[in-house]
Amino acid sequence: MSLAPIGIHPATHITQDPSTMDTEALEHLNLTVADLDATLAFLQAALPTWQVRGEGRLDWHGKAIRWLHVGTPSCYIALQGGGEGEAPDWTGHAIGARHAGLRVPSLDAVVQRLALAGHAVDHPGGTHPHRRSVYYTLPGALQFEFVEYLSDDPAQRNDYAR
Repeated sequence: MSLAPIGIHPATHITQDPSTMDTEALEHLNLTVADLDATLAFLQAALPTWQVRGEGRLDWHGKAIRWLHVGTPSCYIALQGGGEGEAPDWTGHAIGARHAGLRVPSLDAVVQRLALAGHAVDHPGGTHPHRRSVYYTLPGALQFEFVEYLSDDPAQRNDYAR
């Protein structure tokens, strides 16, 4: 098994803010998708400040695949192309991820940008006075939830009793 990267192209213009390196945080999520370019276009339409941090090709257990990292200086989604089969059914009960939740400053702006890119909301999130969300399901990829918080108070944002 060879996992040595082939043709890595790191992004040299992205720098990490050293003040964020001393706290625990989700650094990245790795997703295997059927169509790498379509998933990248979707994410960059929704989150236009996200950049490709690095990309390349590698042999993944006998299959040549293309990969890339897209995100911010402090977090990213690792996308791995060459996915096979069906994406998980978010309504099912199989073990595995249901969706990736991404915090955004303006849910309306995300919905508008994705509509212009040809994507329709799959379904809205629940009703809550301190947050709003919508879900999008891409063929051959994980479902994505975009969340806008309407409060700076963590107790209000994380109130699940409503």
